Amino acid sequence: MAIDAVEVQSAMPNHRSKTIHVTVNGVPRESHVEARTLLVSYLREHLKLTGTHIGCDTGHCGACTVLVDGTPVKSCMFLAVQSDGSEVRSVEGLETGGKLHPVQEGFHKEHGLQCGYCTPGMMMTSVALLAANPNPTEDEIRRGISGNLCRCTGYVNIVKAIQSAAKEMAAAPKGGP
Repeated sequence: MAIDAVEVQSAMPNHRSKTIHVTVNGVPRESHVEARTLLVSYLREHLKLTGTHIGCDTGHCGACTVLVDGTPVKSCMFLAVQSDGSEVRSVEGLETGGKLHPVQEGFHKEHGLQCGYCTPGMMMTSVALLAANPNPTEDEIRRGISGNLCRCTGYVNIVKAIQSAAKEMAAAPKGGP
């Protein structure tokens, strides 16, 4: 006598879904996700935060880069369950209180974009870079963003944008309101 698929599934422990607790852009979330859900899909489909772009789906382009506990990760290669207990910051979380982050200001001021597809990932990588190195050289910036591909520019204005953000952040008063 053959066992059908329903009997097999009901006899197996449920390893297909999990409840995760994650803080996304400062907002605590509790979500029930399939174990195989990618972080990029969780952000875009479950939370409707569509600023994180899906580029290559292989981890090569960096368009999907977000920060997990301050570290840039390519969310197309990172499972949502891996973010359980973590702080996730997407491009939507850069602006605070109606004020753009200095990296966003730099990209705007220096025209560090063309089509804009790579921009969210490039910005998130830049935020992490400037947190680790507030005054990077041009070479350090180029190395820092090397995991993010832009198919439109020669990176000149992107580097200028990050340099502009570094200057603005250095000039900002410390420990403000």
